[in-house]
Amino acid sequence: MSKINRSDAEWRAVLSAEQYAVCRQGGTERPFSGAYYRCPGPGQFLCVCCHTPLFDAACQFDAGCGWPSYWQPLAAERLRELTDTSHGMLRTEVRCAACDAHLGHVFDDGPPPTGLRYCINSVALQWRAAD
Repeated sequence: MSKINRSDAEWRAVLSAEQYAVCRQGGTERPFSGAYYRCPGPGQFLCVCCHTPLFDAACQFDAGCGWPSYWQPLAAERLRELTDTSHGMLRTEVRCAACDAHLGHVFDDGPPPTGLRYCINSVALQWRAAD
């Protein structure tokens, strides 16, 4: 996967203030506030920064946590995982492998078949409906 490198000024020019705060500064949107908390229908969710397809709507489920949740990505190599020890917790941060955007976190309390819950900020995603 080719890497996308932009300057801070370039990111600020193409992202809203909230998208920039979450994706480039590692922020989090308020729970139950995001546009994609409930799945809009068949399709895919792309990285809002670089448009890399990340999750299929068929893998979305209601985890009750307030953020869109998926039990698997479209392809593991499209995500990068890092250890996150912020806020006095040990978590696994999820980033876009192409542009290094902060997306959210992954937890091991999801449904079968993977047992994973990718808890992703809506503001970090762009919806593309199925044809």
